[in-house]
Amino acid sequence: MLKFLFGFAMAVVVLLAGAFCYVRMGFVDPRADMPVNWLESKVAMPALDASVDRRAPETHNPLPVTDATLTAGMKIYQTDCAGCHGDTLHPHVQFGDAFYPRAPQFAEDPADMPEHQNFYIIQHGIRLSGMPAWKGAISDQETWQVTSFLSHMDKLPPQVAADWKIAAAGRTSPPPPDASKAQAKDKNNMHMPM
Repeated sequence: MLKFLFGFAMAVVVLLAGAFCYVRMGFVDPRADMPVNWLESKVAMPALDASVDRRAPETHNPLPVTDATLTAGMKIYQTDCAGCHGDTLHPHVQFGDAFYPRAPQFAEDPADMPEHQNFYIIQHGIRLSGMPAWKGAISDQETWQVTSFLSHMDKLPPQVAADWKIAAAGRTSPPPPDASKAQAKDKNNMHMPM
């Protein structure tokens, strides 16, 4: 029995040393523009989920879910997050595909983690993924606002959804009802002889 355990331990050591050498000697392809491989999707991503689950304190969102909270979170999301994670007008952004692993496209597939885990990820980021730690850039309240928005992104109140479309279009307010007529009139006047 002792020989078996020694042999098993040696096999594990040899496998670990082989894996270390494989990585350390540069055999792992570093390109970000290749598909995520099976090992990463079946091992790394579940390991990341387990790590966040283990480390994220079980805190509760102190903010009420109101239009004001969701709108504030939407504005921060639109400014700081939508470029990688998509928005209502651009649910899948190519820039998010440039990361490895790919940035989740929340407008296509809303975040389904508990709020305390989303808060933790926003605050601390995720190494080797391109997800920065926002703790030094936005306050705890702003982080909770974004977290609230992420949690309700697929079921926003009508006014917040309308405001999001306006923000995603790069405007600060809806266009005037007769704006298209005024633009057409201006265009026609430009071509009139003087």
